[in-house]
Amino acid sequence: MDRDADMILSRAARARPRPAVALGALGIATSGIFIDLSGTSPGTATFFRCALALPLLWPLARGEHRRTGGLSWRNRAAAAAAGAFFAADAMLWTQAILEVGAGVTAVVVNAQVIIVPLLSSLIDRERLGRSFPVLVGCMATGIVLTGGVLGTGVSGDAPARGTVHAVLAALCYSGFLFLLRRGGRTEGVLRSYCGVLISAAAVSLIGGVLWRGVTVTPGWEALGWLALTAVCGQVGGWSLVALATSRLSSTVSSALLMLTPVGALVLAAVVLGERPTPAQLLGCALILASAYAASASGSFHHRFTNTGGKPCDSDSWTDRVE
Repeated sequence: MDRDADMILSRAARARPRPAVALGALGIATSGIFIDLSGTSPGTATFFRCALALPLLWPLARGEHRRTGGLSWRNRAAAAAAGAFFAADAMLWTQAILEVGAGVTAVVVNAQVIIVPLLSSLIDRERLGRSFPVLVGCMATGIVLTGGVLGTGVSGDAPARGTVHAVLAALCYSGFLFLLRRGGRTEGVLRSYCGVLISAAAVSLIGGVLWRGVTVTPGWEALGWLALTAVCGQVGGWSLVALATSRLSSTVSSALLMLTPVGALVLAAVVLGERPTPAQLLGCALILASAYAASASGSFHHRFTNTGGKPCDSDSWTDRVE
């Protein structure tokens, strides 16, 4: 049964990759909205969004395991370490939502698309494109505008602090991506993702106790919103993106994944009544343009593997999908 579920989802996503990635990106865009509506602390939200996703993801991972075999110890260790970074990212991201808003936060965290290649350049000596410094400058300008550093009357209870937390979340998410890349790209993404969630749930429980607390009984209403986060974002959105992006070029997948921050901005305005100022919207536009340019340029997405010479964008499932 679990093997059949894995095969059905995998074949459906890979048969129609563009609709699958678009649907996954829009599902992920709802995560910040649901977390905001839950009204829970960062540790509580992160623990439950991971823990509630595991029972749904586990059958799919079991089917993948039966089909292709188990993970190597290297990949298991990478998934566990990456889960710690993912937990830190999710907790900081949740805090940023409370301070600067779900829509703006979803945009700012796209700073990871320039941080990951920078890490690869410093540690693995990968070459950066000539346009990279320009993209860094545009991204930095966008972050400054979004955080309201140059203006007044910006949206959010603490926009400057929230922007800092969002950038720190992007740094942690970059560490998560970097570890997964170094752990290897040839084994099942669903099994690795399960390992990430198990590790993230444990780390968020410990970290949450030390920072703003964890509520083990947040109430049925809060649990309902967090369950929707797990279903729409952690399982549905991530799985569709993970399985379908390998069938698309990095340019197409990058464009479709922009539906996540744009969708989050629209949903935050409609559902939560968030109204970013013109300066913040300009900053968001600069961040999104820089993120798309960095992703589509192939600065770190174009990877060639033994697939008959075809580009296999095996890292793209880990693009910014909160």
